Amino acid sequence: MNLPDWRLRLRRLHTLGPAGTNLEAAARDYAERSGPDVDVVLHTSIEDAMTDPVVDGTHAIVACAVYPELHTLVFSNLHRLRMVDSFLMPTHNMVLAARGAGQPRTVATHPAPAQLVADRDRTLVTSNSQAAIDCANGLVDGCVTTIVAAERHRLRVVTDFGPVPMIFTVHLLSAP
Repeated sequence: MNLPDWRLRLRRLHTLGPAGTNLEAAARDYAERSGPDVDVVLHTSIEDAMTDPVVDGTHAIVACAVYPELHTLVFSNLHRLRMVDSFLMPTHNMVLAARGAGQPRTVATHPAPAQLVADRDRTLVTSNSQAAIDCANGLVDGCVTTIVAAERHRLRVVTDFGPVPMIFTVHLLSAP
């Protein structure tokens, strides 16, 4: 495999957690294709991921093309963030899941897939996995999440929207 110099120096990918997000799956796939010494670190938001990394060309952020406010993150960090790669990968199946029987009235969702449940009372959360956690903890009746997170938290799938072909972006943290 003939990788560019910056990718050979890559040691850590920062992305959205908790475990079970599409971004975690994308970052782990990218790390695996980058080499055995690349770790993935999960954060509560992509914005939070910006506060931790070292700006020496060994850390990068993995984001999603539909991540809300990605444009703001990029343009407000031009001095230390450079988009260096992107790749197409299907998401985990996106689902509407619930704790109990029947149709959920209140639904936790990350802003990106919120339109999947535009007909319901929505509570916005930081990730698809967090939506599943909030549902499992009884804060809402249902959630838009990944099939992985729904199964991890023993939620019932109400509707399976299937995988979504998605563009993921890689942003290297380095001084200009």
